[in-house]
Amino acid sequence: MYGVIDVGSNTIRLTVYRVCGGNIETIFHDKYSAGLAGYVNDKGELSKKGINQAVVALNHFKDILQNLYINNTHVFATASLRNIVNTDEALEIIERSTGYCVEVLSGEKEAMLDYVGAAHFMPAPDGLLVDIGGGSTELVLFHCRKIQKAASLPVGSLNMYSKYVSYLLPDPKEQEKIERKVEKELKKLNFPAGVFPVICGVGGTIRAAGRIVNAEKKLPDANRMVYMHTLYELLDSFQEQSKENLNRLLKAVPDRVHTLLPGITILKKVAKTFCSDTMIISDYGVREGYLLSEVLKMEQNEKLYTKQRAFVAGI
Repeated sequence: MYGVIDVGSNTIRLTVYRVCGGNIETIFHDKYSAGLAGYVNDKGELSKKGINQAVVALNHFKDILQNLYINNTHVFATASLRNIVNTDEALEIIERSTGYCVEVLSGEKEAMLDYVGAAHFMPAPDGLLVDIGGGSTELVLFHCRKIQKAASLPVGSLNMYSKYVSYLLPDPKEQEKIERKVEKELKKLNFPAGVFPVICGVGGTIRAAGRIVNAEKKLPDANRMVYMHTLYELLDSFQEQSKENLNRLLKAVPDRVHTLLPGITILKKVAKTFCSDTMIISDYGVREGYLLSEVLKMEQNEKLYTKQRAFVAGI
């Protein structure tokens, strides 16, 4: 049994897995809405209050894992601690207060682990993977199940809400500002030009987008395919700051009322840039990629090293 904790910019998540014979089974899942990106000041520092939010969440998960007698726990952070100027200070306080040594993933590594996790369960051999988090968006171009390009944009659903949205829902002008910011960051990537009809969508924002599409269109909860034009129409329908629109969000995605529409706006710009018309939503991503690529491979390497040492000692 393995516990994997993902310290994200919007949500901190714990997933417990059972691994048997190469198969991964999710046993338990919990999340804590910390909103760490909202505690970053104009200087790019995560405040003491923000760091404490992370500490509270991690100690909460630690208690759960101890009650489940799970000692094999791994903790990593993404843009939440990567895109701040006081990363070392935050890591030191967190380790001192929780006992957890948190690994901070680079943007490129996060993108690659997204693909590893999604590809393990994904049928499509070619396409563009998109993961919209609270503080960053990861993109992976893949062909014949091999990564061609992986990159990270410093734009996410929560930091775009904090920077550009005045009230609860982004109005058309605020959506345009978010799109221009995404366009500006995309131009810096020098991504290969081309048409990528199918997006593999990963992460909480995209899963939430799928939930609201299913709710609005009365589709089965298990549906994982979204046509982009449907998503664009849905986004347009939320431009009015009304109680009715708020209730629509509260019914479908109560934990993402303020961040979902900025996240869909990011997705819209990415999809239009790469001429994508369809999205397949994956239930797997960076946590599963981390488990497969980092935790299990590290254990395999340690076992191999132990066997080699035993062999050498016996000569």
